[in-house]
Amino acid sequence: MTRDKITDEDSIEHSTDSNSLGRYLGNTIRDLRQKHQLTIAEVSEKTGISRGMLSKIENALTATSLETLVKITNALGVSMATLFRHYNPPEGGAQLIKQGHGMEVVRRGTKSGHTYHLLSYNQGPNKSFEPFLITMDDASEVFPTFEHQGIEFIYMLQGKLDYRHGQKTYLLEVGDSLTFMGDIPHGPERLIELPIQFLAIIHYTSSDSRLL
Repeated sequence: MTRDKITDEDSIEHSTDSNSLGRYLGNTIRDLRQKHQLTIAEVSEKTGISRGMLSKIENALTATSLETLVKITNALGVSMATLFRHYNPPEGGAQLIKQGHGMEVVRRGTKSGHTYHLLSYNQGPNKSFEPFLITMDDASEVFPTFEHQGIEFIYMLQGKLDYRHGQKTYLLEVGDSLTFMGDIPHGPERLIELPIQFLAIIHYTSSDSRLL
């Protein structure tokens, strides 16, 4: 078997380690692919992802971005909720994401030098919150504004920037925090001191509650 080709007869034993998200995703993607009678080459053609990369994903040999998972689920004809349907957190209800192993997320409008790592993976179709570790290292980048449901909390870990929320701009330095409604346009306005890194937690409220 080469690194670029996996046949349907090849099997991967399902891991009993529920903390291994990569192993879970690899097994689930392979199971769904075989269920739909698709080969690695066919999925590669549908997604534009190389056969070698798909092989690595199924064998849990590489981290997988959310953008890549969306392409794969679209090719397999399933939803993201279906992909994570049987993913259970470790015993005790906790989920450990080791440093550097958060899922990389590509948000609309972002370019190189602006990286999102998702630090927790919701199991069901309804998200209650999303924690991101955001890193910026390109002072020349023009950033888009974002709008989303819920309340967002930002905590600065490194660097300095101006952050816009609506008509107001806030200077954020290490140790500063900012909480705001996500449905008002917001985003980085000016990168002052690089590199910049901050924690952003979005809480998706179940009611129309607003910040006091």
